[in-house]
Parts: sequence; structure tokens; C-alpha cells
Amino acid sequence: MLNHIRIRNFAIIDHLDLEFKNGLTALTGETGAGKSILLGALGLLLGDRADSDSVKSGSSKAEISAEFDISKLKPVQKWLQEKELDSEQDCLLRRRLSSDGRSRAFINGSPVPLQDMRELGEMLVDIHGQHEHQSLMKPQTQRQLLDDYANHGAQLEKLKAVYQQWKKTSTEYEQLKNAADDRNSRLDLLRYQVNELDELGLQENEYRQLEEEHKKLANAGQLIETCQTALAALYESDDASIYSQLANQASRIETASETDHQLSPANEMLNAAMIQVEETSGLLRDYLSSIDTDPERFKEVDERTGLIHDLARKHRVEPDQLLGVHQQLAEELDNLDHADENISKLEAETSRLQAEYIELAQKLSSSRRKKAEELNKKISKAMQTLSMTGGRFEIEISDIENKKFTTYGTDNIEFKVSTNPGQPCKLLAKTASGGELARISLAIQMITAQQGRIPTLIFDEVDSGVGGGTAEIVGQHLRTLGESRQVFCVTHLPQVASQAHHHMQVAKLSSKTETITQINALDQKQRIEEISRMLGGVEITKQTRAHAKEMLTKSQA
Repeated sequence: MLNHIRIRNFAIIDHLDLEFKNGLTALTGETGAGKSILLGALGLLLGDRADSDSVKSGSSKAEISAEFDISKLKPVQKWLQEKELDSEQDCLLRRRLSSDGRSRAFINGSPVPLQDMRELGEMLVDIHGQHEHQSLMKPQTQRQLLDDYANHGAQLEKLKAVYQQWKKTSTEYEQLKNAADDRNSRLDLLRYQVNELDELGLQENEYRQLEEEHKKLANAGQLIETCQTALAALYESDDASIYSQLANQASRIETASETDHQLSPANEMLNAAMIQVEETSGLLRDYLSSIDTDPERFKEVDERTGLIHDLARKHRVEPDQLLGVHQQLAEELDNLDHADENISKLEAETSRLQAEYIELAQKLSSSRRKKAEELNKKISKAMQTLSMTGGRFEIEISDIENKKFTTYGTDNIEFKVSTNPGQPCKLLAKTASGGELARISLAIQMITAQQGRIPTLIFDEVDSGVGGGTAEIVGQHLRTLGESRQVFCVTHLPQVASQAHHHMQVAKLSSKTETITQINALDQKQRIEEISRMLGGVEITKQTRAHAKEMLTKSQA
């Protein structure tokens, strides 16, 4: 739901901070006071395009921000996570406009394309009336409304799963079938390549081990000379060796330490050094005895690494990737060798999944048609109470062209309406006027309120062309809808405004230098005055106030 909106230097709004609550909120005021400005500001947060006229005269920029509670909106949370824009409980939308016509959009502090703001906005707010955000015009929304009303969630999930399996299997089948034409030539090449790699018999990590051995064999002479020289210097050069010199000095220090015990640590360190030299000499002897100088082995290793290099170049990979290429080609060869068998299996599986999908889609379609009849009756009945006597609502369900498979079935769903007795039903978007459309939307929302996906609804001029008892019924419907959703209604009728849980007044204030719009939340006493003003008359009398008070008392009973 919408928690808060903040507006700075927008149109004729200087600054505005409004807190909102759940339930039905009425927005009222004199004609021209600026009620549409608030909707315009909200529209910009929902992705509308901006122009330089949106910035208040004399200001360089305008800024609008709104905070939404999304703690119960799983689809919104998922969308934000996918876009890496997620937050815990609240979502902040912000739009900054410059006087030169440029604008920037932000979600939770991060700059985003306008399209992202529009996608998110359509999940948060639905504006009913003459406004582009009305999702009811979209075929996807119409289908969702019907499926939500019919509780088709589980059926749709199962249908989607079968569709995805069918799509994957049928794609594999077509690819394998199309590849059959050039299979023979591909088989010849694969057999040659796999046979060549089989003969090579490359083992895991073999190339790395061969490289190390090759390097060692190639430098065997130098390694032997280096080790022999080090061994002689360390241990084997009689009295000139490092070991002999350490032993000599250790003996002298040991004798001296008998005179001064402070030399004992030095004596211990010399003895340790002698041990280290002796152990190092042993390691060098072992290494010299193990080093291979066999020229035949060097030739073998050289030839094998060369062969691995040649085959790697042929397959355009690094030598250490050749084993993976071998496995991949062998697998492809096996698949092609058994292609006929695999094609038959995939064909059978595709047919099975297709039959399962058709069965599920038909059951879903049958349920949709049954529930559509229920909705048609209920919404048509609701229209009669909203000053649309003789009006008729109809959900038309037809087959998608060529009965194309989709994740949501094979039905094409369209909302149609007739607003006059005896007239045929036509597409909703092409038939109803702005006021009629808002009332039809209200009728639909009333019936499907518990299944609604969008938490905040705004009805703009929903009472256009109605009055008296019908206006009171409109207000009652809106109040009922406000019990389960956050609802805003821009209205000129006291019968509607009096039904609201909350009431805000839009007022235009003028001075010699400027005109500004203010919006104020009304308390009970102020509501009586505003309802009295809406009831009419140049002068507000005691009787008018009494009537206003009675209307408020009655609506809140």
C-alpha cells in the first residue's frame, strides 16, 4: 500500500507531504483546485513521461517520491530481487524533473530506466478512469482476474510445468530430426576424430605430468651438475666442506661454553646447522640417484607431448582441454549412432506431453467458461446499481489462433461490455466512456476484491454522470472495497465522500504573485464543513451542516 508521498515544486504545488492509511480515502475540492495534479504526480512515479511544464514556475527542478509497504507483496519482492533493487519491508520510488525537460527515475535509491519504474508501478497502483495506468485494459490482466477469481493457481502451475517439458522435448526432437539429413557425413568425421583420440589414450592430468617430466629430462645434465657441486661443498670435500667447518667451530664453541655458559645457545645452534647440512646432503644424494638421464625416455616424452600438441591444435583447444573434447565428441558419436532410437523416444515423449497439455488446457478452459458465466452475471448485476441500467458485461473466451500452446493455456480472453439496453457487447476499451469505464472497473473490483493482485486502487471521477441514490450506492461499494484494499476516490459528490474512511481536501490558494495547491487531511468537524460545501448553496446553513453530519454518521454506522 501507499504509505507516503512527498512533492516539491511540481506544477502549482510548492511542497507537500502526505501520509496515507488503508481503507477508502476521498479526495475532494472545488473544480480547478488541483485534484488532478496529485494524480499527475503519482503518474510520474508510475512511469509517465514528463515535460518541462511539470516543474513549478521559477524552479529549476521538481522532485516526487513515494513510499510503499511491500511486506505482503511477494511478486513485487521477487521483481525487485531479480533487478537487484530489493529492500526488506518498504519500497521507495523517486522521480526528479528538470526545467529543461530531462528527468531521472530511482527505485530504492538506485537509478533505473523509466520502463523499470513503469513495470513496478503497474504492480503497486491501478488507476481507474481516463488514465493510461488502467491495467484492466490489458488482456493479461483480464485473464489473471478470471483465473484469480476461479482459484486456478494450482492448475496453471501444473500446466506451465507440462508446457515447459513439452517445449524442451519437442525442441530436442526437431533438432535431432533436422540433423538426420547430414548425419552420415557427420558420423564419418566423428568416428575418425574419436578413433584418433582413442589411440592417443590421454589420461587425466597426463599432459601436466609429461610437461614436468620433459622439463626435468631436458635439463638433467645441469641439474646433476648443480646437485653434485652443492653436495661436494656441503659435505664431501674433506676438511673444506661446510659440514667440516661447522663441526670444527662447534667443537671450539663447546669447549668455550664450559668456561661461559652464555655460549651454550650458540653451540646448540651450530649443532642444529650441522644436522640440517647432513640432512640436505642426504636429500641431494637421493635426488641424484633418482634423476633419469635416459635419452630414450626423453625421446618418448618429447614425441608424446608433440602428439598431444598437434591434436590440440587440430581441435583448436589447449592441450589440457583435449580430454574434455574427446569425451564430448564420443558422446555426440554415441547419440548419432543411436539417433533413430533417440528420435523415436523423443517423438513418443513429445506426443505424450502434448496430449497431457491438451487435457490440462481443456480442463482449464472448461473451468474458465463456467466461472466466466458467474462473473458475467455478478458484474452485470453490479452495473445496474451503478447507474448503468440495462448494461451487460461479458467475458468472451475463444481459442488462440492455431490453438498455439502457451504457459497459460490455449484461451484468448477478452472483456466486453454493453452500456445501453439492446446494444451488443463490444471490447471494453472501445465502448465505455471515462466515467462508465471507472464504474465498470469498480463493479469488477467489487466482485474480485479478495483475489486482487494490486494493493492500491485509485478511482478518478467514478461518480461522473450519477447522483442521488446511485451516488450513495457507488460510495457504499467503494467503502466495502476499502475494507480489503487501499482505495482512493476523486469525487465531487457528498454521497460518495461521506462513505470514506479518510477524507482529504484539495484547495487552491492565490496571492498577487503566485497560486499554489494544498492538500489537507480533515478531522470530523472539518469533514462536516466540506460535505456541507459539497451539498451546495451559496450559504451553508444549520440544516446543511445537520444533513452533512447525518450522512457521515449513517456511513460510519
